[in-house]
Amino acid sequence: MKKIIPAYVRVPLLFAIVFAALEYFIDSGDKPAFIEFPMVALFLGVFLFLLVAIEIVLNAVDKVTYHLLTDEQKKHLDEAQSVPFTESKFYQSLVEKLTRSKGIEQEKDVLLDHDYDGIKELDNVLPPWWVGLFYACVVFAIVYLVRFHVIGDYTQDEEFVTEMVEQDKAVEEYLKTAPDQMNKDKVTLLTDAGALAEGKKIFETNCVACHRADAGGAIGPNLTDENWILGGGIKNVFNTLMEGGRPGKGMVAWKESIKPTELQKVASYVLSLQGSKPKDPKTTEPEAKPWVEEGAAKAATTTSVDSTKTEVTAPATKL
Repeated sequence: MKKIIPAYVRVPLLFAIVFAALEYFIDSGDKPAFIEFPMVALFLGVFLFLLVAIEIVLNAVDKVTYHLLTDEQKKHLDEAQSVPFTESKFYQSLVEKLTRSKGIEQEKDVLLDHDYDGIKELDNVLPPWWVGLFYACVVFAIVYLVRFHVIGDYTQDEEFVTEMVEQDKAVEEYLKTAPDQMNKDKVTLLTDAGALAEGKKIFETNCVACHRADAGGAIGPNLTDENWILGGGIKNVFNTLMEGGRPGKGMVAWKESIKPTELQKVASYVLSLQGSKPKDPKTTEPEAKPWVEEGAAKAATTTSVDSTKTEVTAPATKL
């Protein structure tokens, strides 16, 4: 028998509906449910098999039923199936219910007396679907007005702030496991209090044994003066933290145990201690030389005849 919706549309549609429902109701994380849970994939496979099997059985039943009909019945059935869908009784009934418009033969019942240069106007009622949608919008507007302007639920500003906080948390969670792309070429000096506080915490956990809590120096050198063994500045300090100090007696490389972005915070914190003058600082080591940023060194050379030679060495610090 001829169906309103063909089998090649009906089967994929039903399968897609069930598939979407499973994906929506089953929490499978970042992976699709049928991949995360093998039983879901098995169920979908069985469901698709049953859909196809049912369609095959129905098609066979239709063929058998058709052959059992009399010639007169077959003729009437073939004539009914040859009618286009838009002219079928089902379609016509549906359109009539949705529009309630009058047919051409009933125009005289809704024809108005207005006449504009031979053009006359029909007084058809508004389509029920349009009227229903209009009233639904009115109800929605009333509920919205009471909820947000009478009761005083959250505002758009509050919603924005809440979503931004949630997104910031999501970014923080991502950064905990995301690959760290910070390196010597991209590193910059951090000055905000939050980053420096984090750098201080890491410094106190890993560096005080050699440099003291005030960075005045113990086994390792003093980090608060202008003298540096392997060069000062954010790039050199960061590189020394990453790669380690002098071979055989310098600081170990921290890149295997501390993320590069965290080492950036430590380097920034160390540089923030410049000139802090801790109590009983360690004496400057013979290898340490005064460090001045390259740009500052050039400016000093042009303004002072007696300017001293700036020591610009390879990346790394006296950490």
